[in-house]
Order: sequence, then C-alpha cells, then structure tokens
Amino acid sequence: EEHKHELDRMAKPDRFLYEMSRINHYQQRLQSLYFKKKFAERIAEIKPKVEALTKASKEVLHSKNLKQLLEVVLAFGNYMNKGHRGNAYGFKVSSLNKIADTKSSIDKNITLLHYLITILEKKYAKVLMFQNDLQSVPEAAKVNMTELEKDIGNLRSGLKSVESELEYQKKRPQEVGDKFVSVVSQFITVASFSFSDVEDSLTEAKELFLRAVKHFGEDASKMQPDEFFGIFDQFLQAFTEAQQENENIRKRKEEEERRAKMEAQLKEQREKERKARKAKANGEDDGGEFDDLVSALRSGEVFDKDLSKMKRNRKRINSQNNDSSRERPLMKLNF
Repeated sequence: EEHKHELDRMAKPDRFLYEMSRINHYQQRLQSLYFKKKFAERIAEIKPKVEALTKASKEVLHSKNLKQLLEVVLAFGNYMNKGHRGNAYGFKVSSLNKIADTKSSIDKNITLLHYLITILEKKYAKVLMFQNDLQSVPEAAKVNMTELEKDIGNLRSGLKSVESELEYQKKRPQEVGDKFVSVVSQFITVASFSFSDVEDSLTEAKELFLRAVKHFGEDASKMQPDEFFGIFDQFLQAFTEAQQENENIRKRKEEEERRAKMEAQLKEQREKERKARKAKANGEDDGGEFDDLVSALRSGEVFDKDLSKMKRNRKRINSQNNDSSRERPLMKLNF
C-alpha cells in the first residue's frame, strides 16, 4: 500500500510486468498452458505416421500379389544367373530396385523392369494389382522411427510437467478468479487418454514393423521404416513409370503399323489404277485393229500380203481427220 502511488504512475507495460511477476510459478504456468494449446496439434501430426506404419506393415505382410510378384522376380534372377548363382531361394529387398537398372543390350531405354511388366500383363495380370495392395507404403516411407519416438517422448515429458505443476497449484490457496487448476485438470484427463491411445498404437506399429522386416529377411535392428518402406515406394514409382513407358511404346508401334498398312494399301491402289489404265489403253488399240479387219474384209484388202499397209492407211486417214477438225472454218465477209 505504501508504494501504491508509485504503481499508479507506472506506464501500462511496466504495470503489466509487475502484475505478472506477482503470479506464483509464472513460468511453469505459461509452459503448461502453451503445452495445452499445442497438444492436439502434435497428436494430429503423430497419429497419421503411426497409422501409416501399421497399415503399411500389414500390407506388405498380407499382400498375395506382392508375394507372387517377388516369386516371378526370383525366377527371373535364377534364369539369368543360370550356371552361376541360379539356385537362389530368395533375395534382399534392396535388390528389388536393381531390376530397373538392368538395361537391354539392344535398346538402352528398355530395362528388365519393362520386360517384367510385359510378362506380367500376358501371364499374371492379377499380380499387377499389387500396387493397390500397398497404398499406405508411400506415407510409411516418410516415417523416421527415431524422430517419431522423440516426438512421443516430448509429449510424455510435457504431460508429466503439466501434471507436476497441477499438483503444486492444488496445494496452494486458490486466488479469486484463478481457473488454472480446473482448466488444467480437465485437460490432463482428456490428454492422458489421447496420449495412451497413441502410445499403444505406436507399440503395435513397432511390433508389426519388426515382423515385416524379419519376414523379408532383413535385420530389424538396422532397418528403419523410411529405409524399408522407401525400397518398396521407389519400386512402386519405377513400376508405374515403366508401365506408362510400355504403353507409350505400344501406342507408337500401333501407329507405325497403321501407317505402314495405309501406305501398303495406297501403293496397292495405285498399282491397280496403273494396271487399269494400261488395260484400257490396250483395249482401245485392239478395238482399232478390229475395225481395220472388218473394213478389210469388206474391201477385200484382207487378202493383201502386207496388212500393215492397211493399218498405216487407217492411221493416216485418222490423222487427216484430226487435222481437219482442228482447222478454223472460213468466215464469209460481206462488203
């Protein structure tokens, strides 16, 4: 009270700082309230990662199409390595992406993956559906287990800090208008349940992931989710690209065949037209000779020794007729 006149003369920012400094455990209270504000956001960031990890592990474990695809890949490998290492019972998952790096000796743009897809389309069309079986793999490939566990650990320690501050505030006399205890108590009840749910989900996800890694013969202590599922994700992308390239090649080939067929038809049509014109020309010559023969029979010239003379006479007559038809008629002028 003795310094009341000094407080009244304080500027608003200074007065605010003074009042805040009088709040017991001011820093701990602010940290607790900040954690409360960010808790739902952090849970929302963690949950999809845990769910992706769980779903992706189940997908690679239970996909029959993926299993059959890997069997075909193994058969390819054994055939190509026949006589050397051609009796393998399996292969490392990391070797899966080497298929896209194995190029044809004839066309460097064609890889073993392109050929694999062609074989699958012809004989194992159902296996191509394996892409639909692994829809959660791309998201799981982004999950880093170390960072995920760190995020979970931060939530756990944050909740403990808030609980400790709540217990401390409960033991102190409550000031009028101070709602910290009631608000934070309600938050702790809801947050603890949400966190336990996420923690249990992560435990399940880790167990499934370990099963998946061991199922494919990899070292579970060294293989992380982003690395393991990253292999499948990379293969899925390469597979989709190779499928599209095969489709483009098929379309180009069909277009080339269509053009070649059209050119062949056009050539055939031109040849027919040429033969037709030739046949027509020959037919006209034969008709002229027939007329000459009829005329010769009537005149008796057919008995001449030199029939060619008759033909020449006819040609000369025709020529004269043509010339006379081209002459202009004389116009009579009246003066």
